[in-house]
Amino acid sequence: MRYALQWLRSVIFIGQMYVAMLVIGVVYLPYALWHRDGALRACQDYCRYVRWSAAVIAGLRTEVRGEVPEGGVLIAAKHQSFLDIIMIFGALPRGRFIMKKQLTYAPILGWYGLRIGCVPVDRGKRGQAIKAMTARVKSGTQEPGQLIIYPQGTRVAPGVKMPYKVGTAVLYSELGQDCVPVATNVGMFWPRHSLYRKPGLAVVEFLPRIPAGKEPRVFLAELETVVETASDKLMAEAAAQLERG
Repeated sequence: MRYALQWLRSVIFIGQMYVAMLVIGVVYLPYALWHRDGALRACQDYCRYVRWSAAVIAGLRTEVRGEVPEGGVLIAAKHQSFLDIIMIFGALPRGRFIMKKQLTYAPILGWYGLRIGCVPVDRGKRGQAIKAMTARVKSGTQEPGQLIIYPQGTRVAPGVKMPYKVGTAVLYSELGQDCVPVATNVGMFWPRHSLYRKPGLAVVEFLPRIPAGKEPRVFLAELETVVETASDKLMAEAAAQLERG
């Protein structure tokens, strides 16, 4: 009975989450058309709403740990589900993503993503994608904010190993900015291929900066080590919660 009730709560939460995206997107549209800050405010308010409704409806609480950066910096994050996108972006003052080109065609989400300065890339053409990504990012380096990239290139389920791609190291080198690694355990509560949302405390953790100027291979190895180690600790914490019920 308890499991069935949580399924119902999960479905209700997911349904209203997408309704809220439509409502907030329409309400903020005039402001977003007038100024980029309007689009940024809409996205941040949506993130706050999703986190609040996840706790109230599905019993899924969220917590952001560590020092959240404010200046221009590269954010390299573990990606397990849509929830880590919500939590990371909602915590940053002026975040923008390296995102799949296909997402630009998504209703509401795609337009707002472009409006806040997200950088679309075609993942299917690796060499061209890296060149296009660096060119587009460098063309907007005067625009303040935090650029968010997922080094593994896609969502990765807890416990699954996937290499960190060279594109993150190229960006790190080209931009000449510090990199803030981000770890998470959200996939333990918000599975990639399921509507079921598990109650508990999902965490995103901003880790100590990796200073600019390191050799790309050294940087990438360090990034993978710190993110995977911290994420493993957070997932062990989540596993203990779920075991207690």
